[in-house]
Amino acid sequence: MYRVKITAIRKADYKDLQEIYENPIEHACDINEGDTWLSDGWNKPEGMCDSAWESMSSFVRALGSGGSNFYDGWMKNPFSAMISCNDGFRPVSFLLEKI
Repeated sequence: MYRVKITAIRKADYKDLQEIYENPIEHACDINEGDTWLSDGWNKPEGMCDSAWESMSSFVRALGSGGSNFYDGWMKNPFSAMISCNDGFRPVSFLLEKI
């Protein structure tokens, strides 16, 4: 099993959509650009958002099991993937890299 480094690369913030559609919430997302986590290749790292993990876990597990080259050449580094969480108001893009 390989470890997988997870890095928050970009976080968008769609205030216009939040104003129109979202109920006000006090605490939406703690993730900041540059935050990193290390997965054992199977389990959610401590401090990782549950929703983000649901979006990326299959890719983390594939990389952790030695998988590569998703979608026949999608990524320049075949041992990586770029995945976004499913928050439509403030999506975060994550770079996953097999270590």
